[in-house]
Amino acid sequence: MLHALLRSSHPGPTVAVTLIALALSVGVGLEPWRITVVTLMILCNQLSIGLSNDWLDATRDRRNGRRDKPIASGEVSSSIVARTALSLAAASVALSLLLGPLAAIAHALFLASGWLYNVGLKSTTASVIPYIVGFGSLPAIVTLAADPPQLARAWALAAGALLGIAAHFSNVLPDLDGDSATGVRGLPHRLGVRPSGFVIAASLIAAPLTIVFGPGSEVTVVSFVGLTLTIVLAVTSVVLVIRNTMKRMLFRLSIAAALINVALLLLSAPQLS
Repeated sequence: MLHALLRSSHPGPTVAVTLIALALSVGVGLEPWRITVVTLMILCNQLSIGLSNDWLDATRDRRNGRRDKPIASGEVSSSIVARTALSLAAASVALSLLLGPLAAIAHALFLASGWLYNVGLKSTTASVIPYIVGFGSLPAIVTLAADPPQLARAWALAAGALLGIAAHFSNVLPDLDGDSATGVRGLPHRLGVRPSGFVIAASLIAAPLTIVFGPGSEVTVVSFVGLTLTIVLAVTSVVLVIRNTMKRMLFRLSIAAALINVALLLLSAPQLS
């Protein structure tokens, strides 16, 4: 059952976001105990959101024969997944209170955005908003966890939000047709493949520009190389979109560009606040 729960939690994104939070916490110089609390808090947060996704989609997954989903395949009951998701959400909130009220509020925005997406926003034109709020609030959670708490600088919040936009569209793009057939009609589905591809490219170019030039410090060779690589990947993505081919390749290029952006953000962590 534990293995089925882990599979239902969307472990890939969960681990990725948790590691980003850990790296940002170290980068801004939080005390060791605060780093530990932030990391555990985000881990519980992301596990909760991932599990709630499978729980709330269980009926649709069963109807569409999704045997890769543990609930739909009968490996774990919907009630167990629901209780675990709610328990982990409560644990993440409790941990956030150890970091002070401001960090707790920022974390609540992150948690609520993920749950609201799963509850129904993913099938509306507002599907991208939870990603903007969630990813945009992550730098703020880390800086507000410091003593004294400090709000992350505007460029860091903007960069997080832009990466959130890219993450949403990149995640949905390869499965647009399948999602639409099962009733999921978020913003990318309504815009279509080509406009969605342009949104991904634009956000992936805007994010590193914000990260590299936002702090106002001298641009390093590493930052310049990262920015250049991201632009090359984004332009390549645009070419694929124009040709309307290789959606899976477009997804991989978007992930590669996003990883470069995350690396640039981590390098700028000392300047977040």
